[in-house]
Amino acid sequence: MADPGLVRIRVSKNGPYLVDGTVPIARQSILVDDKGESVAWAESERGERGSCALCRCGSSGVKPYCDGTHQTIGFDGTETASRRPYAEAVTSIEGPSLVLMDQVELCAEARFCSAKGRIWRRVADDDDESRDVVIEQSQLCPSGRYTAVDRATGSALEPDLETSIGLIEDPQAGVSGPLWVRGGAQVLSADDEPYEVRNRMTLCRCGGSKNKPFCDSTHVGIGFDDNE
Repeated sequence: MADPGLVRIRVSKNGPYLVDGTVPIARQSILVDDKGESVAWAESERGERGSCALCRCGSSGVKPYCDGTHQTIGFDGTETASRRPYAEAVTSIEGPSLVLMDQVELCAEARFCSAKGRIWRRVADDDDESRDVVIEQSQLCPSGRYTAVDRATGSALEPDLETSIGLIEDPQAGVSGPLWVRGGAQVLSADDEPYEVRNRMTLCRCGGSKNKPFCDSTHVGIGFDDNE
């Protein structure tokens, strides 16, 4: 992960995410195979932005950027997410060579975990293919809900991600998803307290999450569309 001091994202009170620092921002679309299973990411519309304000209420007319709409609609952006470190909040699924850590509250409904036989089942299998699937699909999880840990070394098997922000698109579900914060950017709460720095996080941008500032997959249920 990059030095978290390079990019900071501050959650403003009932307002946008305030990005401090220059960061690449790009569309990140979920690709599916012929079975309809999530298998990869496709990047588009990549650009680099300096300090900016990104919409958190879901109603800006210039998404992903803030246009002040949160003030006119009475947006309640109260943060409700736990401040516990990830390692203290997870449940662990033990396998012969891997441990699969799971913090279900972080689920952004990207569905990589259910592809290729469901990683929470395959982690129990003692073969190279299953191990590779568990590592690959857990690393594709944008929120970091799932993390594979090597039992022999105790090391989390994290992907190498640049410090960047993704705008998740889910064409199969017909919705736009959360902000995908990657590579160790620092997220600060509205009361100026830091959240744990992690390699993968998803921040709500539909305005409806019950786990603010993090995504809880509400965007799927309400049909959030970045273009509206």
